[in-house]
This record gives sequence, structure tokens and C-alpha cells, in this order.
Amino acid sequence: MTDAVRERYDRFAREEAPGRSALYEEWAAGVAADSDVRAVLARIPDTRRQPPLVFAVTRMLGAPLEGFEKWRAFLLAHSDEIVAECSARRVQTNEPLRLAPLLPVLSEIAGPIALLELGASGGLCLYPDRYSYRFVDTDGTLRAALDPDGGPSEVVLTSEVRGPRPPVRMPQIVWRAGIDLDPLDAGDPRDRAWLQGLVWPGETGREARIAAALDIVAADPPRMVRGDAGAEVAALAASAPPDATLVITTPGVLAHIPWASRHALIAQLQHLPARWITIDTPALHDAWHPPVDADTWPGFVVAIDGKVRAAADPLGRWWEWRAGSPENRP
Repeated sequence: MTDAVRERYDRFAREEAPGRSALYEEWAAGVAADSDVRAVLARIPDTRRQPPLVFAVTRMLGAPLEGFEKWRAFLLAHSDEIVAECSARRVQTNEPLRLAPLLPVLSEIAGPIALLELGASGGLCLYPDRYSYRFVDTDGTLRAALDPDGGPSEVVLTSEVRGPRPPVRMPQIVWRAGIDLDPLDAGDPRDRAWLQGLVWPGETGREARIAAALDIVAADPPRMVRGDAGAEVAALAASAPPDATLVITTPGVLAHIPWASRHALIAQLQHLPARWITIDTPALHDAWHPPVDADTWPGFVVAIDGKVRAAADPLGRWWEWRAGSPENRP
């Protein structure tokens, strides 16, 4: 089993961490070469043994952001706690920057809006009206700025726009709710540490952005339901205000649902009295209209009710409008 750990961490060190986090690259390479560390990680179920999850757990429990030898000493000294915590956790990336490519799609929908997110984690993507947006060109030149009605937010989402930019406006959100297998509480110190620990060292500005978003969510918590989205979404959707347009979002969550359950959930969403906005890899499902060529499509697909709107970076760092000229969009 330690061979599987070696292969996974060696691949992460060679293919995934370079250019994104030098420290995680060092830690992963160290794991691949250290039999004692691999023996500890082999005790974790293989579905909970991903390097970003293990590294985030150790950071949440107090591991220093230093070289491999100090991280190794911490892991060996706290092995039982780390194994238990990893076995109970899952990666719950909750990046509010994903809202940048979703904003032009939300702008198509007349308010007021009741917003329901599946796989909501800590709920940071349920507050598109509480954040500031800065849309920039590829060279960083500001193209457009949008702030909440009350003025600039502590959370500023800066995203590169490639090509034409459709009209954007701040959505009117009157109800917020989320479903997650393990919802996180933005006001709980341990949950906050977990979400911030999922940010890789070296991702400049991201941890501060998430911390500021957590403060916004903690001050006005959404309704959160623990459970499976397929089992819970219909009842929660029915509780939304009847005079608001229900919008259900699945930003980056469908990839974590097994194939059969994923397609059953998509069919369920298509039959609910709601608009459905998603951002997914092109090959993840076949609900796109028009069909998307996964071999040539850049990044993820942003769509509303299956209708393709944009290509985007999975975390929202850039997006490109793909629904024709902005003035003629449906």
C-alpha cells in the first residue's frame, strides 16, 4: 500500500505542485522518498489520502509552513490525530472568485433571486451581491468595476476577461441556502482554519480573500442543510420564497459525484422550477447546448440551464464569453 502512496505523492510533486506551491512540491517529494511517512499515510483510506487534503489537515492541526523535515516531525508526532482527521474530511475548495465568471450569467436573471448552492461547503459562493468585482484585460488594465450598493467590499474579486464582455450588474439576492455532505460554519474557528488551510502556500492573496469572505458569511449565515444533494434539493427548493426566482448553482461540485448519481441529479435540476447555473469540465456530462468539444474547449464550461455561456478558469481567474455578441445573447 505504501507503493500507492509513493506513486501518488511523486506524481503530485512532479506534475501538480510545480509553479503553484514550492512548499507542497517539497513536502510531496519528501513523502515519496520517506517510508516512515508513507506508512502513516497508508493508514488513511485511499479516498482521503490526496496530498492537498493531507497537507491541509496537518496545517489545520498546527504543522509549521516550513521545510519537509519539520513537517515530517510534526506528522510522526501527531500521526493518530492526523489519520483520524483525514479519514473524516474531504477537500472542500470554497473559492468566491468562481463568482466572477458566474456574474454575467446571474445578470441575465431578473431579481429578486433565491440562491441555492449544491456542495456549498462554507457558503462563500452564496454572496455574489456582497463582493466587489474588478474585470481586467490580459495586461491587467481595468475594464470594469462593480461594487455592492453599500460601497466597496472587503472582498475584491479580480478576474481577467478575454474577448467581449457582456453586461454585468449586481444581483438582488433575498434568500440564500446550501446543501453539503459536511457543511462548514464560517464562524467556527476550526472550520475557518480548515478552509484557509485548503489554500496552497504560494497562492498569493487567496487566503486573505477567503478570510474576508468568511467574515461576511459569519455575519449573516445562510441556511445550510447537511445531506446528499439529490435527496435534499427538492424539499429545500420548495422552501424558497415564492415571489423570487430560484437559482440553483453547482460550481465545481458535480465532478465529486459518481457518474450515475451526477446524471440523475442533473435530470432532477432540469425538472425543478428553477434556473440552473454550473461551471464544469467539458467532458463531465452531456447537458451542454450546443454540444462542447472537450478536446478543444479552453478551461471549464459556464452554462445556464445547460445553455453554454462562457469558458472559464475553474477557480474564476479568467473567463471568455462564448455565447455570441453580448448584445444578442439569449
